[in-house]
Amino acid sequence: MIKQIHNIGILAHVDSGKTTLTEQLLYLSGSIRQPGSVDEGTAATDSMSIEKQRGISVRSASAGIVWKDTKINIIDTPGHVDFAGEVERALSALDYAVVIVSAVEGVRAHTENILKSLDSAKIPRLIFINKTDRAGADITSVLNELKSVTRTAYLEINKPEQTESENVRVINASAKEFLLNATEVLADINEKAEEAYLNEELLDEADIKAIIKEEILNCSLSPVLYGSAKHGIGIKELADALIEYMPSAEYKATKDLCGIIYKIEHDKQNGKISHIRLFGGKISTRDEVTVLTEGNSSHDSVQSDAVEIESKAEAKEKVAQIKIYNGAKLTDAGSVSGGDIAALCGLPSAKAGNFIGSLVQGTASKLVYPFLRVRVSPADGDERKLPELAGALSQLSDEEPYIDAKWENGQKEITISTTGKIQLEVLETLLKERYSLDACFSPPTVIYKETPSKAGFARASYTMPKPCWAVVEFKFEPMPRGYGVSYHGRLPSNQCFYRYQSHIRTSFNTCLEQGLYGWEVTDFKCTLVGGEHHTIHTHPLDFFVCTPMAFMNGLQETGSTILEPLLKIRITAPAELSGKLLSEIVKMGGEYDSPVTHSQTVSLEAVVPVATSMDFPTRLAVISSGKAVLNQTFYGYRECRDSLEHVNPRRGVNPLDRSKWILWARGAYTTE
Repeated sequence: MIKQIHNIGILAHVDSGKTTLTEQLLYLSGSIRQPGSVDEGTAATDSMSIEKQRGISVRSASAGIVWKDTKINIIDTPGHVDFAGEVERALSALDYAVVIVSAVEGVRAHTENILKSLDSAKIPRLIFINKTDRAGADITSVLNELKSVTRTAYLEINKPEQTESENVRVINASAKEFLLNATEVLADINEKAEEAYLNEELLDEADIKAIIKEEILNCSLSPVLYGSAKHGIGIKELADALIEYMPSAEYKATKDLCGIIYKIEHDKQNGKISHIRLFGGKISTRDEVTVLTEGNSSHDSVQSDAVEIESKAEAKEKVAQIKIYNGAKLTDAGSVSGGDIAALCGLPSAKAGNFIGSLVQGTASKLVYPFLRVRVSPADGDERKLPELAGALSQLSDEEPYIDAKWENGQKEITISTTGKIQLEVLETLLKERYSLDACFSPPTVIYKETPSKAGFARASYTMPKPCWAVVEFKFEPMPRGYGVSYHGRLPSNQCFYRYQSHIRTSFNTCLEQGLYGWEVTDFKCTLVGGEHHTIHTHPLDFFVCTPMAFMNGLQETGSTILEPLLKIRITAPAELSGKLLSEIVKMGGEYDSPVTHSQTVSLEAVVPVATSMDFPTRLAVISSGKAVLNQTFYGYRECRDSLEHVNPRRGVNPLDRSKWILWARGAYTTE
């Protein structure tokens, strides 16, 4: 009998052993007869052909096991940074994370980002230090690295021990040793434990375990276990620790129907499949549910002076079939209840990241910042295939929203965002295998952004040709880098009906996609300061025509500053290369901190523009003869410092071309 449910994510840097650990948990629970191998392409959770060929995971995969009357839903996530979007969406579906760190390679860049994202989202985590059987394993060093990355305390549950046959096993401390160690660790974060420690008292086992569970839930404590997933060492101890210390789904339960779609896939037999974590309520086959995005609710709800976006009539969609995980396979189920994970068939509008029933409160910080754009066209140049190719990429965008495929009728190519070369290779394979389409990808170009150069007003009046009447006026104010966009302003209803003000705001959000130079507009505050309607002449769509004209007029008034994306890089290399590395950073227009030398190696950190550093990994490999280690993460945007003109071709008609825009917006003109 199932007493509780745990929804866990296996997270780590690529090649740390996530999928291997998942296989071992499936084997331990009796769900599979033999653990599969990632390298041999036999892992149960690597189902895509490209995953079997490459030996890496490119999509998150789910599985379900039962251990000690507890159902554990496992989400095995990709470790390659190109597919971090899968990890980001999985985080919102978890009760807690199991973060794997290699005892040999230590805490790598992507793992560091994951840990910081878990901190930001306040998601509990357990650390499994893997590969303790490997030569070069250094658990002390890894534990110190973990402590330097996050402020959480770390409590070791077991320890690896070398046997006479030079194998490794894990051992648990005696009850008294564990209580002593736990009291000492907890004394820094818990008053009761601190008092016991200072008084040289020993809390009893029940009190210690209660405090451990409390502090894990508070994200101030992370249990640490050791083992070797490849050889099944420490797996049982890990499974036991999950049940004994980690929180169940109950702590995230809601009364109302509420769930998040963390993954979309397409199946030839079942069509679109929406993988959902349900927090509350119950869904049965043939039930009608509401699919929501964050856009259905005001994302600036803290701005009480703003008119909220008008809610559209809720589209109810019927659930055709419900499947749950039994091992790594989906089996039919008549319903799914709060706390569980399931796959729903029959939701045609669903996209990864959508919500069911009501919005989930609290999301993880971003792990993905696509700063490269690629043009896609049919490989044979046949423009008649563009609509079919655009449809396929749109479907793939449902699965991975960061692809963000864009195409307007009349354009000869489609544009997509990408996080790297591996993702493009996966897309190319998916287009060929799933849709029988051969696509040509251009070399990636940098995605710039733009921001108003100064404060100013944005105004447009749309009163001709009749019948129409809409007037819109904004105030734009530049804000610091990383601010994003905020929207303010509420006019009296007799001046401009609230429903029209809602139309203005909805249209404004769309306008942000393309600024004066065709890039996304960011880092400014917009306030609606003026506007009017006419009780007779105003048509409900007039403000969707007028707002883009006001927006672009405003940017023309204030001017637009181009922003370029930056990377933070960390290099570890032989000490004698220090001078060459600093020279390379200067050539790229980067800024660096003072190098730190340890014995025969040098470590340095720098911030460099994406545009000038795209081929740096290759150059670094040549300079160092492959001896340097490079970690790089997205850092943010800054004002572009080169003298080049960065213009992104505009999709559709530019609202600055007033007459053509009005005709196009009213459906009387096409770009074909």
